[in-house]
Amino acid sequence: MYVRHLQVTDFRSWPHADLALEPGITVLVGSNGQGKTNLVEAIGYVATLGSHRVSTDAPLVRDGAARAVVRAAVVNSGRELLVELEITPGKANRARINRGAVAKPRDVLGILRTVLFAPEDLAIVRGDPGERRRFLDDLLVSRSPRYAGVRADYDRVLKQRSALLKSAGAARRGGGSADVRTLEVWDGHLARCGAELLAGRLDLVAAIAPHVTSAYANVAATDEATLPSGRVADVRYRSSLGESLPSDCVVPQGRGVPLGKAADPAELESALLTELERVRPQELERGVSLVGPHRDDLELLLGDLPAKGYASHGESWSFVLALRLASYHLLTEDGAEPVLILDDVFAELDRRRRARLADLVAGAEQVLVTAAVAEDVPPELTGARFDVREGEVRRVE
Repeated sequence: MYVRHLQVTDFRSWPHADLALEPGITVLVGSNGQGKTNLVEAIGYVATLGSHRVSTDAPLVRDGAARAVVRAAVVNSGRELLVELEITPGKANRARINRGAVAKPRDVLGILRTVLFAPEDLAIVRGDPGERRRFLDDLLVSRSPRYAGVRADYDRVLKQRSALLKSAGAARRGGGSADVRTLEVWDGHLARCGAELLAGRLDLVAAIAPHVTSAYANVAATDEATLPSGRVADVRYRSSLGESLPSDCVVPQGRGVPLGKAADPAELESALLTELERVRPQELERGVSLVGPHRDDLELLLGDLPAKGYASHGESWSFVLALRLASYHLLTEDGAEPVLILDDVFAELDRRRRARLADLVAGAEQVLVTAAVAEDVPPELTGARFDVREGEVRRVE
């Protein structure tokens, strides 16, 4: 899989840009603020309908423009598809495939798969649980685009239920009564949507865990047996269900031991309903939803210790790289090798990690690299080069 051509109009800083690409290594070099990251961000948007830099679409439209348009020609197994996305703040975005309109923008998901490395990734290790949930859910949608709908449904139900809890809690504190029957209806919706999302996450963690362990060892340029102090990387899902989570849905700690079977949404739905009933008094008191995938976390472990708070700066970066490399290997196993995007990441790494990462990704079908200084890019990643400056992108022959 690779992007053969990218065209953007009024996207970020670009009134217009046209970029012919090819398989192999492509390096975009330009000083900070010249727009090189905006170009790979546009490619990432085609793959995910989201940005790795902002949480809403409005900043993606150039100042003063009414809309932005991104077009990408994607080649997969010899077949080419043209994806066009129109981003309009305050209105519904629109999408086309091969010039034909589609019902919803998310119908384009799955045509292009990307794995993006960026300085912002350090927040996956050091940030709050929301960063790690986003990592999981973005990868889940990349593997199976139908989870975009599941995710949207869960967010909608959670918003409605949380609003009801807030008003019901206020009524109780004011001496009134809450309509528990209405709350029970929303409990059912939350449990049903939440169980499907939770099952997908649990299966994903089980699948990716061995890849994370292996990738961390590779980035560290050593094997498990010789990592210092037994600091083997591992991941484990921590659910707000706690001990109510069915035991056969728990990913055991220790070198990515997988689940014995796929998580059962029906079993998880029952567990969620039971836990929601148990915590209802606390939820009404606090006016928030205390149980569900929105309260979960992905534990990142080095040996027996959580990476957050215990990992050094270098170990944190190694863990981030391991998560992205594991994502790449998992998506490749699924049958469609994703495009790798390395956005200004080499400037953040020491010389040894630069060389290890370059060695690990050099053989991918397409690798897109951005750098402020050409010398930051390891020599292993040689190929086409573009200079990005003064509102233009030029190929260097």
